[in-house]
Amino acid sequence: MANSKKPALQKQFTVLLVVIAVIGAAALGWVATRSGGGGVAVDPNLPLGTAQAFRLGNPDAPVKIVEFADFECPACGQFAMLTKPDVHERLVKTGLASVEFYVFPLPMHANTWSASNAAYCANEQGKFWEMHDRLFYTMDLWNTQATKNPDKKMKQYAAELGLDASKFDECLDSQRHYPNIKASGAEAERQGIGETPSFIIGGKKYAGSLPYDEIKRLVDEELVRLGKADTTKKGAK
Repeated sequence: MANSKKPALQKQFTVLLVVIAVIGAAALGWVATRSGGGGVAVDPNLPLGTAQAFRLGNPDAPVKIVEFADFECPACGQFAMLTKPDVHERLVKTGLASVEFYVFPLPMHANTWSASNAAYCANEQGKFWEMHDRLFYTMDLWNTQATKNPDKKMKQYAAELGLDASKFDECLDSQRHYPNIKASGAEAERQGIGETPSFIIGGKKYAGSLPYDEIKRLVDEELVRLGKADTTKKGAK
């Protein structure tokens, strides 16, 4: 009786292996499709430009918060929408800290170069942070697998932000900031940044999205270290 069951068990095992193989192939196909996503293929021989930090606040503020982020990173979007407003209102506007933002385009994100390019081009017209916010707040509209032409969406945002359309379109289409975007990613790697978002506050690195209270605590500690703890009253809750 045991012998009669053996072929049946072998058949079931074979079917199971086939099912696993099919599921695995489908998963790999989804990943490959997601990675393609209609984004622009970046030339591996692209020259290295100049890394640029986009500043928010007084450059002479006692504490500097450095952020490395990818426009297609969900955690970065969450930080931009939920935490950045508090950082801006309670730390930057009060003069306690400034923010320096570096783009760090991750290879698995198909449209992040187009978004980074749009932010750089908006900066040419003095509206980096407006484009920054628009990109993060509408991430689900331009970072999907179905978005075959993300630049079209970027040009729409530029128009909505009141940018000079012809200048913005020329900048975006020329991709002249791609070497600088590459350099910004290289700067992140030089700093030992391995994920987005990541922060450097008081010379120390912090990986992952930080809540406002944690950022405030780190800023307060740095103010104490600098001998400027009395200014924290401005940023009190």
